[in-house]
Amino acid sequence: MQTNTHSGAGSRPVARHHRRRRGLAVGAVTALVLTLVSACGGDDADAGDGQTELTIATFNEFGYEELLDEYMELNPDIKVVQKKTGTWEEHRDNLYTKLAAGSGLADIEAVEGDGMPAILEEEGAFVDLTDDSLEGRWLDWKSDAGTDSEGRMIGYGTDIGPEGICYRADLFAKAGLPTDREEVAALFESWDSYFDTGKKFVAELPDVAWYDSSKGTSQAMINQLEFPFEDEDNNVVALENPELKEVFDTVTEMQAAGLATNMDQWSNDWVASFKKDGFATMACPGWMLGIIEGNAKGVEGWDIANAFPGGGGNWGGSFLTVPTQSEHPEEAKALAAWLTEPEQQIKAFAAKGTYPSQVEALDDPVLLESTNAFFNDAPTGAIYAERAKAVTMQPHKGPKYADLIQAFQAAILRVDEGQETPEEAWESFSADVERIG
Repeated sequence: MQTNTHSGAGSRPVARHHRRRRGLAVGAVTALVLTLVSACGGDDADAGDGQTELTIATFNEFGYEELLDEYMELNPDIKVVQKKTGTWEEHRDNLYTKLAAGSGLADIEAVEGDGMPAILEEEGAFVDLTDDSLEGRWLDWKSDAGTDSEGRMIGYGTDIGPEGICYRADLFAKAGLPTDREEVAALFESWDSYFDTGKKFVAELPDVAWYDSSKGTSQAMINQLEFPFEDEDNNVVALENPELKEVFDTVTEMQAAGLATNMDQWSNDWVASFKKDGFATMACPGWMLGIIEGNAKGVEGWDIANAFPGGGGNWGGSFLTVPTQSEHPEEAKALAAWLTEPEQQIKAFAAKGTYPSQVEALDDPVLLESTNAFFNDAPTGAIYAERAKAVTMQPHKGPKYADLIQAFQAAILRVDEGQETPEEAWESFSADVERIG
């Protein structure tokens, strides 16, 4: 991520890559080939009493519950209904299916950052949200990621995901490791030091994994690669990338060494493991704080270190889009614009820890001075401000990125679950790349 001093109110770059219209690839989830029809009627309707009903579909924790109530108080002619799913994957499948069907989408659909490249490839499926009055609202790289090759802004940025490491201080103490945030941060300076500390931890507590999942850790490592799967012209180069192979080899080796759980991130077993002392650390973007607190309700000992192996990384962050299926596109656009104002994003951060992508919000005292009681009163605002400044680049994400990383992580999961050896899993991944590419 660029620091906020590098993000001004200047003109927004467009046509960053030479995109080819390939359609939404859904990879291992489904073999749908989408034929999108613009301006198809959704299932919105008037809410009665002269109100217009708007639906907004989100996933995980956006921190919008109180904000939507506030919006309805400010706009008594609008009724807003939130449709919320637990994961991006579940939300994505619904989004793609209803895009293919030509109806059924919400007036506002949230899209995770990894999914935006494919969304931007689909002309006519989403409303152009470009508004000169919003110029400079977002960090440049965030607004770029929501803008298509013709300069149309398709997504309004919500949050970004600068990463720290969340850890169980109580489990650290049992393993004889430091618990103080500054001392713990020194253990996480590099991936080597992070994994070496993990080996010491599991030697002391062999029934507890060092980190939550190979999937999450591999994602965090990939976030530090400039061209993990596709080059700047969107050619698939995954199998020729030695850095990607190194991530695969490292994560599978650490699994064999007992550092990782054998669980799929976001699975029911993964959720349950938070209350069962299943693991001690995890890569932790700001939006993860609310998820940890929800999954680990009643568990004491969580904390967060102002450090991330290898420097900095950004994981995730989402956008709000308005499908052309919406019967109320102007009202939906107005709601999306309001939800992504700096003031509202500060409130969302206070509610769920979603770190804002809006330039003005980054210097807000509410953000910088905020603490999180669940994480041992950690100064999360100041920590994530530092973590955001440590991000120096974003991985290039072409239109096939989402399918390629899904195939990569599926291969790693097969190793975790004992279905394949690392060598077999890499061969399977190679076959998937050839199919996707």
